[in-house]
Amino acid sequence: MNRKQFFLSIILASVIGGLIAIAGVNLLSPATKVANFEEKQNTSFVNWLKDDKFSIPDGINFVASASQVTPAVVHIKSTVTMESSRRGGNPLEEFFEFRYPDNGRQSPPREGRSSGSGVIISEDGYVVTNNHVIENAKDISITLHDNTNYEAKVIGTDPTTDLALLKIEANNLPFVPFGDSDQTQVGEWVLAVGNPFDLTSTVTAGIVSAKARNIGILRSESNNNLQIESFIQTDAVVNRGNSGGALVNLSGELIGINTAIASQTGVFSGYAFAVPSSIVKKVMDDLLEYGAVQRGLLGVSIQDVSPEFEEYLGKDLGVSQGVYVAGVNEGSGGEEAGLQEGDIIVGIDGTETNTVSKLQEMVARKRPGDEVDVKFLRDGKEREVTATLKNISGTTKIVKKEEPKVVGFESVTFKDLDLTLQRRLDVDGGAMIDDIDNEKWEEAGAREGFIVTHVGRTKVQNAEDLKRELGKNKGEEVMVLGIYPNGQKSYFEIELDK
Repeated sequence: MNRKQFFLSIILASVIGGLIAIAGVNLLSPATKVANFEEKQNTSFVNWLKDDKFSIPDGINFVASASQVTPAVVHIKSTVTMESSRRGGNPLEEFFEFRYPDNGRQSPPREGRSSGSGVIISEDGYVVTNNHVIENAKDISITLHDNTNYEAKVIGTDPTTDLALLKIEANNLPFVPFGDSDQTQVGEWVLAVGNPFDLTSTVTAGIVSAKARNIGILRSESNNNLQIESFIQTDAVVNRGNSGGALVNLSGELIGINTAIASQTGVFSGYAFAVPSSIVKKVMDDLLEYGAVQRGLLGVSIQDVSPEFEEYLGKDLGVSQGVYVAGVNEGSGGEEAGLQEGDIIVGIDGTETNTVSKLQEMVARKRPGDEVDVKFLRDGKEREVTATLKNISGTTKIVKKEEPKVVGFESVTFKDLDLTLQRRLDVDGGAMIDDIDNEKWEEAGAREGFIVTHVGRTKVQNAEDLKRELGKNKGEEVMVLGIYPNGQKSYFEIELDK
């Protein structure tokens, strides 16, 4: 027998011996009877996943983040005005676009309910949400995770980013700490927490699909082209009612406020968008400190560089990405820094800005008077300048929110109309009915929230102007014309006391 045959004989003998040992154990061991499926499953190979060696890595475990964040996400319900349906028509009313509330054909806008989400960001009751969740709201209530209810006060709003800051009178509340959305990467796991379809405290998971996404939903005349859209895109399921809710990373940090979905049906179809925390934190700080957002502006008209834009210009820009300067406002920070039409901005403060949305996001973090380093291309050469940002008025002053003046007349309270609402409704001046404690006015058709723009043919500039005009007509019947916050025009007639 040679050496090779010897080793083969040893291996074969070992295998045969092992098989005999296993057979003997099976024959001699009594069969174990399994009485239920739990025991069956405990004896299956899948149970190995429960072993420490096969535990889910902490980095992709959603449980810790969900349990930390859910108690700090609230349910927001608000009362809003809705346009009533018409049951008839008056040619004069149709022509002048005013509707008489008490003629049997048209009643004032009825009240509706709006529902959304919010995120507690401090233990003393400050809540961030979307502006569209509470816009035109008459009353706002907030329900916590434990079903406790509070009335909320609006501290401030910013339609240009669709954000709002609310306050409830409570302490020692759980809150979600801000994370750094700049560090969030495409492909990273995230959780969306909110109240879709009034299903409270719903948690869904997905990944970051894209960053600095502009979908054009905030464009409006009232925003004066100051809207900031640089959304985080995610495939975490978001639906109606999630607006204002939290987008968090797996550390339980707030990296965005869920705001919108892209869908042909009105329900989630794979694309959701959140305002990044870099913008949220700045806006919330502004509203807390000043009551109004401090927007620093570079003062340039800009356009994304693209093949289509090059074709429109009829020239080769020499780059495939960047932000083209289409114009520079006179006296702006951009002009003072030396920016010119035709420059291509490629960076702000060391961060690449290949799109308009990214550039706007970077500048939106600043206040008037702050400086930014602008990297740009001119004639193919890279240059860099430092620009001082200015506000919309062309100065570096901080603008504080002014409380509207309130006046009373015949137990009806009127207040000045803020500029944001004036721009949105396209009215110049006006006074809003803030409170009615007079049955005669209510019977005449006056409603809280109605904005008085005219008394007869006389235009109303503000609350004091309205009081003065009503005072001139004591003892007479006057026609009060105006508009509701939802845009519906109306009027009523009231006989004033002598």
